[in-house]
Amino acid sequence: MTTETITVRRDVAAEAKQDAAMERTRLGKRGTLVVNLLSSPGSGKTSLLEATARYFAGRHSMAVLVGDLETDRDARRLSPLVPTAQLTTGGACHLELPLVRRGLDALGDPQVDFLFIENIGNLVCPASHDLGEHLRIVLVSTTEGDDKPGKYPKMFRTSAAMVVTKTDLLPHVPFSVTAVVDDARRIQPDLEAIEVCSLDNTGIAQWCEFLQRERSKRLAEFL
Repeated sequence: MTTETITVRRDVAAEAKQDAAMERTRLGKRGTLVVNLLSSPGSGKTSLLEATARYFAGRHSMAVLVGDLETDRDARRLSPLVPTAQLTTGGACHLELPLVRRGLDALGDPQVDFLFIENIGNLVCPASHDLGEHLRIVLVSTTEGDDKPGKYPKMFRTSAAMVVTKTDLLPHVPFSVTAVVDDARRIQPDLEAIEVCSLDNTGIAQWCEFLQRERSKRLAEFL
């Protein structure tokens, strides 16, 4: 009796890329723009989403998937405003598409104008994972310093826009908006830059108008 060994190799990365493209198409065809929000921990993603939900109320429908290693604290903040599902990784430093799909299922796969994914607070790992988003946004808060683009170039290279948050603190911290924008645009020349303060809604209208323009532009190929 002879034995033959057959080696089966799966290109997992290629499969993940294909799955993300299929999800992007599926959601795009029904008019949902998927926005992946990325940043360091504490940069203000949840506060920005709260302000966005209030601005869009009566204008656009939205839902949020909140990623965290543990706890549902951010999801509990958002759930009174918009449909929200918690994605808990239990230690993983980024979200992956299967977990995003489970979050969508938990919400009943809602048909909304905007689906926001609040990714894990991390400027490294999430940059390498396509979640089926149409738009990737990176946040930088004034409290974390203006040197982040040069230190974490992939995150900025793969993003369409950078939102500078907590601008109310600019008089009190050593942060230069000009420096961070120049640094980011050396990496991604077409990067949109938006300054916001979610506490007093400074810049929120500009941010939401940007999202509306991007929705019209990016979903045109699917509709």
